[in-house]
Amino acid sequence: MPLLARTIATPVAIEVRSGAVSGLGPLLADEGISSGGKVAIAVGHGRGDSIAEAIRDGLPDAAVFQIAGGSVDAALELMAQLRGDYYDALVGIGGGRTLDAAKYAATMSGLPFVSVPTTLTHDGIASPVASLEAQGRKSSFGVHMPIAVFVDLDHVADAPVQHTRSGIGDVLSNLSALADWELAREVRGESVDGLAVSLARSASESLLHSEWEGPGFLVSVAESLILSGIAMAVAGSSRPCSGACHEISHALDVILEEPRLHGEQVALGALFATWFRGDERRVSELDAAFRRFGLPRLPADLGISDDEFAEAILRGPSMRPGRFTILEHKVIEADEVGPLIHEFRDALE
Repeated sequence: MPLLARTIATPVAIEVRSGAVSGLGPLLADEGISSGGKVAIAVGHGRGDSIAEAIRDGLPDAAVFQIAGGSVDAALELMAQLRGDYYDALVGIGGGRTLDAAKYAATMSGLPFVSVPTTLTHDGIASPVASLEAQGRKSSFGVHMPIAVFVDLDHVADAPVQHTRSGIGDVLSNLSALADWELAREVRGESVDGLAVSLARSASESLLHSEWEGPGFLVSVAESLILSGIAMAVAGSSRPCSGACHEISHALDVILEEPRLHGEQVALGALFATWFRGDERRVSELDAAFRRFGLPRLPADLGISDDEFAEAILRGPSMRPGRFTILEHKVIEADEVGPLIHEFRDALE
């Protein structure tokens, strides 16, 4: 008998609204995650103290823990603290680094994870992947999908504009990642999941021609990031949202003393990869969107040199061994990358 349907892991609850943090207790109870509010809450430094104070009245039985950065060590420290009691779930409240460390800790502790992002920096808010620093470099770890995602628009609206811009860049980079996936199917016969493609492309297309205006735009960004996370869960890997764009970004994480925001790095990587692929129509669309949203289009816009960008392009394929993208298909030699970057700049200026 043919397979008539398949089961897909997605969050059981998704809410994008104002007041998600202050109304966390009722949300957890309504969705059947914790009727009594016996949960562990992980918050980051910075706004973490004020967030913890805002939820204390609504969740008097919750235990609040602070996470110091997005590293494996920070996640392991949180895991050790969680062993001191029983909790219905682990709730991560904060930016991407906080959520990634909390996701990892929840997975390793066997706890359901509730994602409450207060910034829209990247698609990790609803993905089965945690990007954490380990032994001096960033690595990606498979984790459980969040059981719920509650996006607090009040906090998102107060977050630095650059963080939201980063999230937009992460979503738009899906278009380059999907082109790499299609290339891998054509050249190497790699299997492509149509549903994952549809979700990732829908997320990108919803922002590609939109304008940054009104509160509804933040809802669109949040929902697009969530769709991207679900696309990865459907595919069983980060493939629909990670191609040459992310290879270049991961290389920049290693090369730069102070890496830039993930979404800004992958945006630049996506624009270069799309140009290198020879897709003039998509280059034009992405370039127009990047200008509109203020995303980096050239290395200087990101505050890096051509030499640093060249090194990232050359090192990119080593960041994801086994992943086939345009960088693996059209291998760039060291003496070719400089002139390529000049051609890339000329094409955009």
